[in-house]
Amino acid sequence: MPELLFAPAFMAWGAPFTWLELAAFLLSLAMVLANQRQRIVGWPLAIAASALYGLLFWRGQLFGEALLQGFFIALSSWGWWQWWRGEAGQALPVRRLTREGWWLSVAAVGLLGPLLGLFLDRFTQSPLPYWDALPTVGSVVATLLLGRKFIENWPLWVAVNLVSVGLFAQRGYWLTVILYALLVPLAWQGWRRWQREMAAP
Repeated sequence: MPELLFAPAFMAWGAPFTWLELAAFLLSLAMVLANQRQRIVGWPLAIAASALYGLLFWRGQLFGEALLQGFFIALSSWGWWQWWRGEAGQALPVRRLTREGWWLSVAAVGLLGPLLGLFLDRFTQSPLPYWDALPTVGSVVATLLLGRKFIENWPLWVAVNLVSVGLFAQRGYWLTVILYALLVPLAWQGWRRWQREMAAP
């Protein structure tokens, strides 16, 4: 693992900001802006950002978040294909989950989050296993919803990003804290943008 990636790019608030974290930060912002506008380039940006964040989190012993990044690379490849392929020869439309789909999403986060937390608590050295697990599972569900252009991905991202701010602050990843704090209003903006598209004739 090249140590240059973990070398400080600059210092702020008494903490070093590495080149790796800076690159992941910029790629993540570009990805969310692309997703808001339903631009397919958001998916390769997500793959690149996930690879960099996976390295960062593994080094910081946030194993749930680190493993999530590998899963995100696979999910982003799937999402890329979904948006590229479309549906019935057309681009995927923005749509809402059915009531069953909504309950299934809530149940997945509510049940799998604690189970992953238990796994991380027993089998890894994660210092915050349950706080690590909750945004991990929430992010997976939100990415699946985004890949199929279900509008409910956006409020779920708002919740995931709020929890992640606290998680990354605990580990001193201050640039990533700033990123996730910025992602909260960006996810809200994406939600509003997609609502307007659904309401358009």
